[in-house]
Amino acid sequence: MSSDYGVIDAGSVETWDEVADVVVVGLGAAGTCAAIEARAAGADVLVIERASGGGGTTMSAAGHLYLGGGTRVQKAMGIEDDVEDMFRYLMAVTPEPDEEKIRMYCDDSVAHFDWLVAQGVPFEDSWHREKNVVQMTTECLIESGNEAAWPYNEIAKAAPRGHKVAMEGEAGGGKLIEVLVARARELGVRIEVDAAVRQLVREGDRIVGVHYRTSEGEKNARARKGVVLAAGQFGMNAEMVEANCKNLADDRIEKQGSTYDDGAGHQLGAAAGGVLDHMDGNLVTTPFYPPEKLIKGILVNKHGQRFVNEDSYHSKSSILCTEQEDGVAYLIADDEIFERPLFGWQELIDAWETVAEMEKDLGIPEGALQQTIADYNEHAANGEDPTFHKAAKWLKPLDKAPFAALDLRVGHAKYVGFPLGGLRVSADAQVLRADGSAIPGLYAAGGCASNIAQDGLGYSSGTCIGEGTYFGRRAGRHVAAS
Repeated sequence: MSSDYGVIDAGSVETWDEVADVVVVGLGAAGTCAAIEARAAGADVLVIERASGGGGTTMSAAGHLYLGGGTRVQKAMGIEDDVEDMFRYLMAVTPEPDEEKIRMYCDDSVAHFDWLVAQGVPFEDSWHREKNVVQMTTECLIESGNEAAWPYNEIAKAAPRGHKVAMEGEAGGGKLIEVLVARARELGVRIEVDAAVRQLVREGDRIVGVHYRTSEGEKNARARKGVVLAAGQFGMNAEMVEANCKNLADDRIEKQGSTYDDGAGHQLGAAAGGVLDHMDGNLVTTPFYPPEKLIKGILVNKHGQRFVNEDSYHSKSSILCTEQEDGVAYLIADDEIFERPLFGWQELIDAWETVAEMEKDLGIPEGALQQTIADYNEHAANGEDPTFHKAAKWLKPLDKAPFAALDLRVGHAKYVGFPLGGLRVSADAQVLRADGSAIPGLYAAGGCASNIAQDGLGYSSGTCIGEGTYFGRRAGRHVAAS
């Protein structure tokens, strides 16, 4: 990690240029929510943002939040979603679930949705019913994870929990930030932009401020109650990605994030004694749907073998594609279901009149793909998939020539990804040491904290913004009360 980020002693600070009860580092979704709640609790709040305005990675996101348990939109659409089902699902898909955090997140999900609405965030009472990666309409609800896919559909009742901010296309994240920043300003939160925090300031064992750089020179800001790190993820820091996320470090995978996602919060927190968790966790995707009928095809590797139920969340199937030998994967479809992927991230290799011809041209061992498709077709005709348990609605024999192969090979298809690891934090967002003790005066939320989203295999769209806003709020309330 860069030695440019660190901790300095308060005794070395000659002048405090700014003084506030709470200093928040970052004006993204998590940081803004922390600032709003701290200010609403009566604290004087200063937000220091490296860019020229608010946003972070959320600014370029479609604006999904993973919420459930009976939100206004779910009820309006006649969807019954029990908090316990949401809880069981998140516990099942999280590699190392923190039961306390997941319980809080689920129990408070409806109230958190209502809070966002109260701040002015718009959500339409509507439901995008097709399986999609992102709805390009203003529709709100979408099935955004593995809820309806095996084995999770046997663990908890599935329900659409992805709540998209009511904006067309992928402008929902920008709208969310616009509303939250406006609300923060309305409440009297002070915001300084084009300012990069480089060091935390420590007095004894307590974090009491930050040292930062501006166009006007070096500055120091005193935090009477505490500092909240909300500086985003580390996908734009090649050194950190290489050290932690080997598959994401692949040059053939495009890194997703904002310009300043360099792990500043991670490095500052670690320098203060915090622990970094799940740093190898990441989301990687090359979505082959929509159209959703392509889910009725099968994914095979260079040996002609299936390796996943194709109705899985797109990051799960994509990560498993990258893990196949030589990163080779193909989506096989027949004439009845074939259509070019909407996002255009994969090319059609060719179409063949027989599976044998396709098998030969793809370099798959003779007979292997033919056997895979024959076995698949036999069971699909009966609405069954005993090997990978793809849901019956996505099953049909692949028997209508010509047969097509979409190229999902790493280096041929477009793959994008971002890291998920961050600082170990308590349920109130306090940064924790290795012994479990909290570092006084230091909090973290959003992309630089590790909470629910830990890997791409169990990820559901909306988890990052959902947990970032929720635990950002908890950080703001807790630091204000400290």
